[in-house]
Amino acid sequence: MKTLLIALALAAPLAQAADVATMLKNADAFRGSGQQQIDTLIEVSNPDGSPDKERRYTVLTAPERRSLVLMTSPAEKGQKVLMLGDDFWLLMPGSQRPMRITPTQRLLGDASTGDIATQSWSEDYEGALIGEERCEALACWHLQLKAKRRGVTYQRIELWLGKARHEPLHAELYVQSEKLAKKARFIMDKTQVTEMVLQDALSNRKLTHVRYQSRKPRQVPQSWFNPMFLARSPVLE
Repeated sequence: MKTLLIALALAAPLAQAADVATMLKNADAFRGSGQQQIDTLIEVSNPDGSPDKERRYTVLTAPERRSLVLMTSPAEKGQKVLMLGDDFWLLMPGSQRPMRITPTQRLLGDASTGDIATQSWSEDYEGALIGEERCEALACWHLQLKAKRRGVTYQRIELWLGKARHEPLHAELYVQSEKLAKKARFIMDKTQVTEMVLQDALSNRKLTHVRYQSRKPRQVPQSWFNPMFLARSPVLE
């Protein structure tokens, strides 16, 4: 009997870890995964709710943590951001030199390159279950995520998922200094996240709305994920 109790005690953390891994994979599915094109609109609103600025982006994703962000608004048209694992490059029209940037480089408002170019919580983070809580009218799970590498956008994420389906509800995003950088709220339809609302944790003034206007499967050429090819090819067809 004693041996059985010890075995059950040892198995409990493993079962919990497996459950957390499943939760994160389910949450990622609501945010979109695989090879696809995501047409994204970022809008910044003033404290009174009036619109401030907006920009449009086409995000192309591929396996092995690869993403290409094409900026399509007139003010930024032709600019690109390439993500290969933990490496980020900004490519400007007319320049033959890709510029190294960080995933925290701001695009507009509180939205950074990492906010729209990276997607996988299940691949980039180790998760631990903190416990069950109430998220307004819903029962939810509170998870703590710690980054597997230093190159990811946020080193720690406090994440709340719906208890039944594991859909993302809201998150607190921490940078390497353990400073709370932003708060995120996720807006869903029945099957996927349609919007992420970001708020600076200190100013609590303007809101940044990252709206996912459409998603569709798309396989892009491997050459598009080469920074030197992109520097030589200002127009992608």
